[in-house]
Amino acid sequence: MKMKLNVTGMTCAACSARVEKVTKAVPGVNAAEVNLLAGTMVADVENEAVIQAVIKAVSDSGYGASLPGEKKEEKSDNRHQENAMKEMKKRIIWSSVFLVILMYFTMGHMVGLPAPHWYHGLENAMVAALLQFFLTLPAVYLNRSYFTRGLKSLWHRAPNMDSLIAVGSGAALIYGGAALFMMANAMGEGDWETVRRYSENLYFESAAMILTLITLGKFLETRAKGKTGDAIRKLMDLSPKTALVRRNGAETEIPVEDVKLGDTVIVRSGGRIPVDGTVLQGRGAVDQSALTGESVPVEKRPGDSVAAATINTEGYLEFRAEKVGQDTTLSQIIHMVEEAGGSKAPIARMADKIAGVFVPVVMCIAAAAFVFWMVMGSGLEFSLTTAISVLVISCPCALGLATPVAIMVGTGRGAGMGVLFKNAESLENLHNVDTVVLDKTGTLTTGKPAVTDVIPNGISQGHLLTIAAAIEQRSEHPFAKAILAKANGAIHAVEDFQTLPGRGVSGIVDGKRYFGGNEKLMTEHNISVPHYENLTGQGKTPLYFACEDGTFLGAIAAADVLKADSKEAVAAMQKMKLDVVMLTGDNRQVAEAIAAQAGIKHIISDVLPGDKANAVKKLRAEGRKVVMVGDGINDAPALVTADVGMAIGAGTDIAMESADVVLMSGSLKGISDAVALSKATIRNIRQNLFWALFYNCLGIPVAAGVLSPIGITLSPMIGAAAMSCSSVFVVSNALRLRYFGIKKEEKTAEPAAEAVPAPIKEENGMATVIKVEGMMCTHCKAMVEKVCKAVPGTVDAVVDLKAKNVTVEGSADVEALKKAIVDAGYEIIE
Repeated sequence: MKMKLNVTGMTCAACSARVEKVTKAVPGVNAAEVNLLAGTMVADVENEAVIQAVIKAVSDSGYGASLPGEKKEEKSDNRHQENAMKEMKKRIIWSSVFLVILMYFTMGHMVGLPAPHWYHGLENAMVAALLQFFLTLPAVYLNRSYFTRGLKSLWHRAPNMDSLIAVGSGAALIYGGAALFMMANAMGEGDWETVRRYSENLYFESAAMILTLITLGKFLETRAKGKTGDAIRKLMDLSPKTALVRRNGAETEIPVEDVKLGDTVIVRSGGRIPVDGTVLQGRGAVDQSALTGESVPVEKRPGDSVAAATINTEGYLEFRAEKVGQDTTLSQIIHMVEEAGGSKAPIARMADKIAGVFVPVVMCIAAAAFVFWMVMGSGLEFSLTTAISVLVISCPCALGLATPVAIMVGTGRGAGMGVLFKNAESLENLHNVDTVVLDKTGTLTTGKPAVTDVIPNGISQGHLLTIAAAIEQRSEHPFAKAILAKANGAIHAVEDFQTLPGRGVSGIVDGKRYFGGNEKLMTEHNISVPHYENLTGQGKTPLYFACEDGTFLGAIAAADVLKADSKEAVAAMQKMKLDVVMLTGDNRQVAEAIAAQAGIKHIISDVLPGDKANAVKKLRAEGRKVVMVGDGINDAPALVTADVGMAIGAGTDIAMESADVVLMSGSLKGISDAVALSKATIRNIRQNLFWALFYNCLGIPVAAGVLSPIGITLSPMIGAAAMSCSSVFVVSNALRLRYFGIKKEEKTAEPAAEAVPAPIKEENGMATVIKVEGMMCTHCKAMVEKVCKAVPGTVDAVVDLKAKNVTVEGSADVEALKKAIVDAGYEIIE
């Protein structure tokens, strides 16, 4: 079982490596993973009793460990973090005040600044030295935490970043204190040369400068790290604090935590939906962009599901609460993002191994440098300066932050785009995939049959649709529902309805019996049917309709059509050099027809549900890195088998559980977005690791005095500044991921609004495209479609909100259409 612990006292990668090491050494612990950024650890233990042993082991190693508190404590935790930032800011301000005064006395004369007369001359050297000492003490006291934590870690034989700072600044301070005694003794003996030598090399300003700069760097780093959790905080802020429910016939506003399963929740126009549920009555246009990334509001009617944190932009909704508290979609997304941000990517293992031995190695290098230069006769001052420089420049902070900050920001940005990564490993693995396997039904296509062609024979399209809808209205067949959706109007009554198993249906409409079904049904009634090879060749299924007198009325073809953006999504993947493969159980002919429409060249057809995983295995055996995208229960084994499993958010729960990545919007465009984000995140991590390793590989030798023969040395103060800058650089670089894809979205938004779809071609009809201004939401869409369909001669009307136009099928008069739209309150552009 996995349990999460809060760990306090960790300041660098060496700390996290130590905590992991002592935790894994506890009997009953199978694995442990520390998140330095969040200050947490996830331990895989055999039972709950082991947790107490883990807490004790972590505490004995010099750190604090505890079980996380209740959710109500989150605010107090945030308040604690804010207080810590304020306290750190005060330390910086007061340390800087004393440091400026100290630097004025120690280095002011170098730039011509005046100094009091009692500060000059060897006779006043002791006064000057004591002044420097007392000005250094406040900075040491204000930043004493480095000494308490660092020396404690040394005591436990687990040195960390604080140990380096404590030893480095402490050595400078101790040397300065010893110099005071040497000066006092020399003055008593009249040895003024010794007094002069020690008065010029006291190192008090180095100790104060190191502590102040390190604290400034930690402050900037902490403030920057706080921004990495912006995505999670924004998600949390989406949830409303109250909900309006109907209980005992009365409307009552209650805290959202008090909403119970089965409550009737009311959301008016402009309100935010508090919990997940199913609409009971009303209609509304719901903005789901916060969860799915969809820019256009989605119309909700009775029977549709709604999710917490989405906004009812227009309309009135009453729905039954079905998921509350931690079970809502929003809560699950937050949990998933937190888990992914806190997990470790495989690329982080190298950094962890280095960090585990980094500090002890640095201390050995510092000691070796000191001994070497002493033996070489460079003197105590130079040898000590070299050792201190090595200690303060060699902070493993940048190394420890290189991976987790990028992972947290990357997964957070993904959530904002409607792409949820379940762990850091999937985020890393996705960047090197080269093959995308797409399930057909429900993934590439809508999963619901839709009417594609209306081909009348001797009658109008409208008349054929009227008859077909009338006799199909009592049928449960999916094609019947597609015909009813296409008719979308007043349906004539049917009498003596009959279901003809395996063939179709029949019924009496307006006193005449009509038949509708397959070619077998037509043959039974001796009705001659034209051949529609072009339909079957396109993967469409024709339904034939005839009258009892033997008259063939025409055919209506239906098919599981492509999603609106599937073709564009496939093109985007192919542009990224990804090989797109369609995997389906349909026959080859149907599969080829759909693949041709989507622009897919590689097809795997006639695959039984249980064999989908084997098909993925075969592709992997060829050396491919495969991402499998699916939405159904039968896709779950294949999702697990692939290098990366990706589930459509609108799919089944089991598919989402089996997947590594979830596309909340259900749009295949999210695939290329997810791959691009993965590549950007891994590139960012590599940049951070390179900088951290390059900085230390370059800085340590210089600090150790390798270049001193040519006059290049590194003072402890510059080393401290460089160390702080390295950590801030790494975090700032990772924060650039927050803006991933934003420029691209802004760039493509304008052209999309101007696009006008090509007129729809029909065998016996025409289409008219009218540009309409003023349509803002799905309510507007429904209104314009309704008034257009009411115009005589209209077969169908479809509004494209992005393109701001309506495409009307049929022979309706254009002027009549324009008048109907204007009368509805909208403006005609062309």
